[in-house]
Amino acid sequence: MHRRRQDVTRRHGRQEVADHPDYRARERRREGAFARIAARLATGFAALALGACAIAIPLSPFGASEPLTTGSIGPVSPLDPALDVEDWRRARSAMAVALDPQGNGATASWENPDSGRRGKFEAASRAYARGDRVCRDFRAVLGRAGEAQERVVAGAACRVSESLWRIESVDGGAAPGGG
Repeated sequence: MHRRRQDVTRRHGRQEVADHPDYRARERRREGAFARIAARLATGFAALALGACAIAIPLSPFGASEPLTTGSIGPVSPLDPALDVEDWRRARSAMAVALDPQGNGATASWENPDSGRRGKFEAASRAYARGDRVCRDFRAVLGRAGEAQERVVAGAACRVSESLWRIESVDGGAAPGGG
């Protein structure tokens, strides 16, 4: 049928536009240009998608200064390796209260009823500057409920954020785990 139509159009002295060689060449160029544009767009989208995979987004809140601890083993307290995670959390809060340069200098106590451990902190000096941080010497008393024996620890701590102090030294030596 296609051939018959060509014959009919040629008989009348006309050639169909679609059969004209110039028209077919122009269509091929147009199809080729479209294919090149589509290929470039696909390459661009693929590069964009793969580039997004290289972006690292922190999972901690912005400005978090306390290092994250992962796993089932808690951080070791620089004061006493026998303190567990909850003991150290409570002790660290009491230390922040006792060492606060704006505070009244009173002793701050802590106790963990689950482990039976307890203790207290008191500032042993006025606040002083060490580099760009505020530091203060302290004295800590650590013990266990029901036991008369208490351990006295002296050291120095520096403030790293509004309510977080890092122990820099204990009994004149470097603190093993900070804090």
